[in-house]
Amino acid sequence: MLKTRLWRKAGAVVLAAGLLVFSVQAVLHFSSPNGRDAVAAAANVDDALNTPPPAGTGPAEGELTYAQALIAWKSEGVPSAKTVVTVDAGSPQTVSNAERLSTGEYGGKAGVLRWDSPDKEWAEFKTVVPEAGLYEIRLSYKPFTDDGRTAPILWEVKIDGKRPFAEASSVALYRTWQDVRPILKNGDGDQIRPRSKDISAWSVKPLVDSAGAYAGPLQWYLPEGAHTIRFSGYEPLALERIELAPSETPAGYEEVSAGYPASEAKGEEPITIQAEDFAYKNDTAIKLFSDRNPRSVPRAKGRITYNTVGGARWVEQNQEITWDFEVSESGRYKFAFRVLQNVVSQKTSFRTVRVDGKVPFREFQAYEFPYSPSWQGQVLEEADGSPYEVFLDTGKHTISLAVTHAPVEPVIAAIKSVSQELDAVDWELRALTGAVVDRNRTWIMERDYPEMPDKLQRIADRLELLSQTSVRINGNKDSVSQGMDTAAKDIRSLLKKPEEIPYNVAEIASIREKLNLFIETLLKQSLQLDEVYVAPIGADFPDMKASLWNRLWGGIQNFTYSFDSRDSITKLDEKKLNIWVQRGRDYVDQLQQLADESFTPETGIEVKVNLLANPELLLMSNAADVQPDLALGLTQDLPVDLAIRGSLANLSEFEGFDKLYEQFSPGSWLPLNYNGGHYGTPETQSFQVLFYREDILNKLGIAVPQTWEEVYDILPTLQQNYMNFYINPMQFSQYFYQNGIDFYEPDGLKTALDNPDAFKAFKQWTDLFNTYAIEKEVPSFYQHFRDGTMPIGISDYNMYVQLAAAAPELNDRWKIAEIPGVEQADGTISRWAGGGQRTDVIFKRSAKKEQAWKFLQWWLSADVQQQYGADLEAINGVAFRWNTSNVQAFSRLPWKREDAEVILEQWRWYKDIPNVPGGYYLEREANNAWNRSVIGKMNYRASLEQAVRDINRELRRKQEEFGFIDADGKRLKPFKLPNVDKPWEGIDRYVK
Repeated sequence: MLKTRLWRKAGAVVLAAGLLVFSVQAVLHFSSPNGRDAVAAAANVDDALNTPPPAGTGPAEGELTYAQALIAWKSEGVPSAKTVVTVDAGSPQTVSNAERLSTGEYGGKAGVLRWDSPDKEWAEFKTVVPEAGLYEIRLSYKPFTDDGRTAPILWEVKIDGKRPFAEASSVALYRTWQDVRPILKNGDGDQIRPRSKDISAWSVKPLVDSAGAYAGPLQWYLPEGAHTIRFSGYEPLALERIELAPSETPAGYEEVSAGYPASEAKGEEPITIQAEDFAYKNDTAIKLFSDRNPRSVPRAKGRITYNTVGGARWVEQNQEITWDFEVSESGRYKFAFRVLQNVVSQKTSFRTVRVDGKVPFREFQAYEFPYSPSWQGQVLEEADGSPYEVFLDTGKHTISLAVTHAPVEPVIAAIKSVSQELDAVDWELRALTGAVVDRNRTWIMERDYPEMPDKLQRIADRLELLSQTSVRINGNKDSVSQGMDTAAKDIRSLLKKPEEIPYNVAEIASIREKLNLFIETLLKQSLQLDEVYVAPIGADFPDMKASLWNRLWGGIQNFTYSFDSRDSITKLDEKKLNIWVQRGRDYVDQLQQLADESFTPETGIEVKVNLLANPELLLMSNAADVQPDLALGLTQDLPVDLAIRGSLANLSEFEGFDKLYEQFSPGSWLPLNYNGGHYGTPETQSFQVLFYREDILNKLGIAVPQTWEEVYDILPTLQQNYMNFYINPMQFSQYFYQNGIDFYEPDGLKTALDNPDAFKAFKQWTDLFNTYAIEKEVPSFYQHFRDGTMPIGISDYNMYVQLAAAAPELNDRWKIAEIPGVEQADGTISRWAGGGQRTDVIFKRSAKKEQAWKFLQWWLSADVQQQYGADLEAINGVAFRWNTSNVQAFSRLPWKREDAEVILEQWRWYKDIPNVPGGYYLEREANNAWNRSVIGKMNYRASLEQAVRDINRELRRKQEEFGFIDADGKRLKPFKLPNVDKPWEGIDRYVK
């Protein structure tokens, strides 16, 4: 059978290299105006990939990549489909949940499938195809626009019960977004970045790879006969029909242009479109920027003026911007852009160019925008400088640019292959040496590891060829190609003395880590636009660069504007509530906008929000008498540090504090309590959860561990397969809290780390690294998690956002669970853990403390926190997911329901370390004790005993300084320390 032959052929080693060559040839043929280097580049990738990766390091076992599947199908002579098969989506064969997936009306259409569920659901459709062939799957769909969701629709597709290729686990459909107009201004005359509005309408789009690795829509092989297609996913939408259609592969420019009509547009004036005035975009992360270049329009005259779009926020796969325009007569037109492409030095960015929603010819599937340190005019042109021509009929049209990773994907695949080879070498050397570098032992490689020099030689050769390929794709040398050259030289340096290779395991690991970082660089496809031009062939484009005089005069003006001190935090407005925020400019601007729109009209209290770049300014401002009324976003150690010095108001004295207190977990208040008073409120909160690759754990037969004992049980299986478990060695509170140990005695005057159970907890912490071989230092758990070398580990909110925003290829392959705990006598599992939080404070010297308290109550309310989080994500994308400490607001934000359930369950066990005078020594000395025991191999008990002595000495010194004890250690006044010993029951109403 054809399918059997395909799988057998796909398993061949030679095919693993040849398949990627096909991908490179298909991409490079249209990725550059100069196609002469395409074949040579493809050949180099062939050489660079002629060694297959180690088993188990690619996609799931038995699963091809799309490039591999496509070349296998074509090698078997599978033709492109010729007919369109339509399936009524309103009549699925089977659905996972009839209540959530039902037939009804939406968006003006009746009889459609309403996919209305925040949880993962699936629907199956039966169809019959009249002929075998390669089909695109197109959907007529409309996302739900009233649920506050911003993410693209990511689905898994199975045909007849199986995924035909790995990328089928994460295919994408996109929403349509429009920036709200007009752009508002704040009281200082600065424009406020507009929020995005979901204007998604009914549309028909093909399924594409969510990682943007291929220039066109995905194609699916369907033999003649009946088939079942299953879609699985989370995002709510309405589905009208499914179309199985022939692929629309664009022809080359020469062929397309030969078919243009002879008529030529007579107009002389080009059409100029301000790039920031785009018609729509498909991702909220694409946003406007203010640029001070004197040629950028409109001119930013000393105020924030959003006159460009893109830049560093237009880099992710498939992100697309569309502009509309109108031509007065039919004819041939050319296009140009005023661009800035300078984020990564010497790095070329690629964009798919669409006119009226379609790629007009092959050369526009991945057009290159080379690096330039300053603004340039970029005409879409051939290698000889002749502009590409597109025939347009009279009337309205659109032009779009979309990020594509297709040209660099073969290089990324090659880097992954080489990295996996180095990883295999690394593990083999560790197995050979026992993971211990013993320079007193003499190695004879011909006897001990005869294959090693040849392996490293081949890797060095491949790196050099891959560097040359990267140069040809990019158009010139950049940090990636130079880095691969350096890596090849480093390996050749090791080969000069083969007998010393086992001594340099760490260097080989370092080379592998550097290679993995190149992948991130290759994926950064930045492009900033000021203007878009559409001109008849006979017309000239306007000047796209500032003249010498404009540059000189603009520089003088910008220098003058730099003296404007309206944003200086030293200038307090006595008529307004002055707020300093220790966050980025995006957060500050959004808060100012929200306060202007909501808080001020409701209360009549005007607000001025300023950015606090350095928290040390709070201490200096106290001496300079320029303190604000409130400060937001402070790290959790600062409130007590400032309260000790008498700088902050005790919030528990304000009316309504008890009601506010109940909105947050008791454990989050611990670091904000000082001697019975509360001097800060939680604002945002991180969380510790267990991340795991479900696909890899299933393959290894490993269950998700619930206790630390179960973690110990799975470590041998992981490490035998050259994998490991990730734990941040500097996170230690969970070991003590889960064993029933608080860090201070009830009176807060001494540490409680000399308790017998504390030594047990400390030994548990250090044994993970000493006995169980957990890695002591990991540069990037995120990268190891993506490549599968650390398929499980404990991490936080930042890891979650990274995976959600930048790892779509892992969609539905990773999950989270509560962190492992310690089983108690009653069978329950203690999962106590901290996580860190940002906090808000009111200053004691403020003359507007009651107004400040009103603002704080408004700001921390569930409705405002939800709106702020939704606005941030709508403007900046999922990377700005707001991790509010308000659990009610958290439950309303667009988390995956199953992930939210895990986070909420872990939330009940949230407990951070209290802050006491001298408490900063606790973390310092605990980590010093870990270093002595793990790095210095000191006895764990002696090491912790030393830490206890040092901590108590510093606590006593600070208690004497602040009047809690006298010089003889006699107590002068009590110190109240709160205690949290029960999980938070207030979370119950938010957990299913």
